[in-house]
Amino acid sequence: MSLADKIAEERRARLAAERLLELKQAELSAANRKLGRHALALTKQIGVTQAEVATVRDENAKVKSDLSMANEKIETAERRLWHSIQAFQDGFAFFDADSQLIGANTAYLNIFDGLEEVTPGISYMRILQILTDEGLVNTGDLRPDSWRAMMSERWLSMSPEPVVIQLWDDRYLRLIDQRGHGGDVVSLALDITSTVNYEEELRAARERAEAANRAKSAFLANMSHEIRTPMNGVVGMAELLNDTTLSDEQKLYANTIKNSGEALLVIINDVLDYSKIEADKLVLHEEVFDLERCIHEIVMLLQPTARDKGLNMVVDYDLFLPTRFVGDPGRIRQVLTNLAGNAVKFTSEGHVTLRVTGITDPEEGTCAVHCMIEDTGIGIPEEKIDHVFGEFNQVEDERNRKFEGTGLGLAISRRLIELMDGEIWVESDEGVGSCFGFRIPLPTVADSTAFTPRLPKSLRHILVADESSLNSEIMQRQLMLLGVETTTAESVPDALGKMNVGVDLILSDHAIPGGGGLELARQLRKGKWANIPMLMLCSNPHEYSEDELKDLDVGLLPRPTPRDELFAKLESLGNGLLKTPPEQPSASEAPTQTLEEAYAADNAAAPPLPDTATNDQRQMRILAAEDNRTNQLVFRKMVKDLNIELKFANNGIEAVELYQSFEPDLVFMDISMPEMDGKEATGEIRKLEALSGKHVPIVALTAHAMTGDSDGILAAGLDHYLTKPLRKAVILERILQHVSDEFQQVETTSAA
Repeated sequence: MSLADKIAEERRARLAAERLLELKQAELSAANRKLGRHALALTKQIGVTQAEVATVRDENAKVKSDLSMANEKIETAERRLWHSIQAFQDGFAFFDADSQLIGANTAYLNIFDGLEEVTPGISYMRILQILTDEGLVNTGDLRPDSWRAMMSERWLSMSPEPVVIQLWDDRYLRLIDQRGHGGDVVSLALDITSTVNYEEELRAARERAEAANRAKSAFLANMSHEIRTPMNGVVGMAELLNDTTLSDEQKLYANTIKNSGEALLVIINDVLDYSKIEADKLVLHEEVFDLERCIHEIVMLLQPTARDKGLNMVVDYDLFLPTRFVGDPGRIRQVLTNLAGNAVKFTSEGHVTLRVTGITDPEEGTCAVHCMIEDTGIGIPEEKIDHVFGEFNQVEDERNRKFEGTGLGLAISRRLIELMDGEIWVESDEGVGSCFGFRIPLPTVADSTAFTPRLPKSLRHILVADESSLNSEIMQRQLMLLGVETTTAESVPDALGKMNVGVDLILSDHAIPGGGGLELARQLRKGKWANIPMLMLCSNPHEYSEDELKDLDVGLLPRPTPRDELFAKLESLGNGLLKTPPEQPSASEAPTQTLEEAYAADNAAAPPLPDTATNDQRQMRILAAEDNRTNQLVFRKMVKDLNIELKFANNGIEAVELYQSFEPDLVFMDISMPEMDGKEATGEIRKLEALSGKHVPIVALTAHAMTGDSDGILAAGLDHYLTKPLRKAVILERILQHVSDEFQQVETTSAA
């Protein structure tokens, strides 16, 4: 190669190297620039990271501070909690899932009387062992091992039932254990010694109260017997006396004796009824009854007292309300008698009104019956209204201290209404009057629609003559509902002035001003109204002469008048059946006779009864065991018209002897007799019958009337149970129930 070529080649190589160097320098510059940018970014990132690290360091310091404060608070709370647990008067302990004690307060540890073994770490089973071995617990009838087994089984259950244990010092602990989700147990030992002692005191007090209640019941039963026994003679003799021929004065005396005796029995019944109600032993006896008839019976009972005080008694029974219901008529009558009797007692002038309304539910077959008794009496102060339904209470003030009574009537009425699922209330305005009312739900009787009379078509206009606007209003409303036009008058001249050709009938009160109902009749019979029918309403129909009523052609109805009687009388007008009451038989005086003379006369031979028997029939034999001679006389008089053979036993021993010799077909057995009572005598008779195979009916006669007496009497072997004072109709009914074909005819004509 030539030199020029070598120089040219070197020159080319140098140029290439220079270009490569320039290229590398450019790449190095680019790399340096990139590295600079990366370093700058890294520097910034390091700065941010350093800031974050500083922040985290600060936060960690704060967390450590907060954690330290939280730990301090937890320690404080634990310390306070433990101090609180230590302050408990009752025992408190913690057990772990393995039933080992974690901790317990002082009250819990004191149960073990300072035993050092009972510390954290001891097992629950060992605690039970210590309790029995050291005699710290009274296991009662259980052996120590049986008691521990019972307590262990309880402890291991998922939800231990609370249990009461008795310690050696007669303290009682109630153990309540609660198992947590992890198996730990919190145990409470509550000291219930005071509660147990209090319950024991209550039990002892209850036993004393029950003993006192039994003594009270026995006292009431004995009181009932001691009073009812002589009252049987009083009421029975008065009833028999009324069956004889008496003058009006004698009949008044006999009725007074009978009514007074029955009034005393009302007081006895009040006390006995309240005792039954208080003991929740009073039972309602439901049957079909006529409510309107019951109300009028009560009014007739109270009418003499109201008439003597010049009071007007009014009955306002809803015309479209049924009258027949299912309920306890005796108890409903008792409530109505209490309320109406109080109204009459505390009313000196004005009226007493019994209103009956109701809402019938045909689908349910029931009726919500509302009864209200309104009066114009002394009223009740507002602050004492709630007081009147209390036991033995009367509203005491200077106006009513003269009124007698047990103070039980309203309390008994309230309890009876509550027994019937009803409610009772009172509204009163002092010095103006009161309104007592009650509501009871009563089932209705099928087809017991309200009575709707069929009045004659000619009866279109009636003149009602009555001074009382209340009476006129009620009568007018009832007649208008039947489509009859009415005109009212307040006196005889007012009635005469309102007579016109359209009046078809006159309904007049007997005491209307201007001379009364009879004077109105006299004036009418003198003029052109002589043929107008007239009905006179009177609270005491017996005070008018039959001849005078007949001469004036005046019909007489009681006041208040039952609707069926009034409507029946109105219906009869179309048939000319307007009649006066039948004549009462005249009375004559009877000779006076002592009890001993009467008893001796009754024991003498009675005249023979008509012989209507066949050859194989005999008289029915009746044995009556009764130690009271008055009651023997009453019983003999009650059955004197029967064709029977009657013998008396004076005590239980005689009753057993006569049973064997007399061989009665029926026995009336007094329960309380000397030497041997009726129960014992019945037991002896039943023993004799067990040998002979026969059974004679025995009817208990007793003056005891407490609930439960009948159960004890019937359990002694008696078949029936009658309470004194005895009623003639009940005695005859019981005898006739046991008549058979082997006896002669028992009922004679006079008895029937």
